[in-house]
Amino acid sequence: MNRPATGALLGLALGDALGFPTEFNDVPAILAKCGPWREMALPRPAYITDDTQMTLAVARALRDTLAGGPLDAARLEGPLRAEFTAWYRSPENNRAPGRTCLTACALLERPGLWTEASQTGSKGCGANMRVAPVGLVPGLTAGTRAGAAQFQSALTHGHPTALAASDLTAHTVRLLADGADPAALVGLLRSYALDQRTRYHHQWLGDLWQRAQDPDPVHFIARGWDDCLAALDRLRAALDTPSPETDPCLTTGEGWIAEEALATALQCYLLFPDEPLTALRRGACTAGDSDSIACLAGAFAGARLGAAAWPADWTGHVEHRDELLALGALWDGAR
Repeated sequence: MNRPATGALLGLALGDALGFPTEFNDVPAILAKCGPWREMALPRPAYITDDTQMTLAVARALRDTLAGGPLDAARLEGPLRAEFTAWYRSPENNRAPGRTCLTACALLERPGLWTEASQTGSKGCGANMRVAPVGLVPGLTAGTRAGAAQFQSALTHGHPTALAASDLTAHTVRLLADGADPAALVGLLRSYALDQRTRYHHQWLGDLWQRAQDPDPVHFIARGWDDCLAALDRLRAALDTPSPETDPCLTTGEGWIAEEALATALQCYLLFPDEPLTALRRGACTAGDSDSIACLAGAFAGARLGAAAWPADWTGHVEHRDELLALGALWDGAR
């Protein structure tokens, strides 16, 4: 059995742990610290960052919501708010968390509408780095998956590009878990983005669009998809003339913002679709948001190749291993 959910969750955490020590370093500094990038070793112990912490928060909220009935915004809001505010208050929240998440989670802790907490000016990568579980849960309709992916983003990162990139990231995970050919992936993602470009999920997002400066919800969400389509075009151009030894941030961006994190992680994965550890190492040896880039590259590789992609001497050392395995087993078993 391929076990794509287990593979994706383990890959995500391994990439996060590999990139944790290299974040905020340029490539020469990383090479001086770690040696040749193709030989980068997993730190021992393999501590994760807020990327995996928040992924687990989303995963728990999905698990708890689905245990009691169907998935919709009204039922998911409470578990997500509880998980996000628990993360905000946790003493383990000391792994260089993003400012947007901290600001929004502090507001989510207060009574009131979730839209009052949403940071509609932020398209940081903090929402799409945590969305992989939405793409791994089996049995969701395409509309529910898209709505849930955008909703979990909207609670903190309400910029339309953050919403679209989260949706596109979850869709990528789903495609790969279902066996999509990596060579066709960029085309499939462009088609999906074009199809979704003017679709605003009212039942999930409510009046969020009114907090921005757009004339209507279609204009609001289209801005986000246009940013993602431009990033996919840069990705396609980079893959047309691949340069595995060159920092991928130079062509698809440093990954601090949502569409760049997706595009650069996809480049790292698609340069090495059958070499999962090499994809993680390429993501970790970048001048940008290396833990988030490697984290997403690991989710993509693991979704396609399954749990067997990752050697036991790596998975045996990653923080939160038991919970990652339990959640993966839950969703793999339901497939």
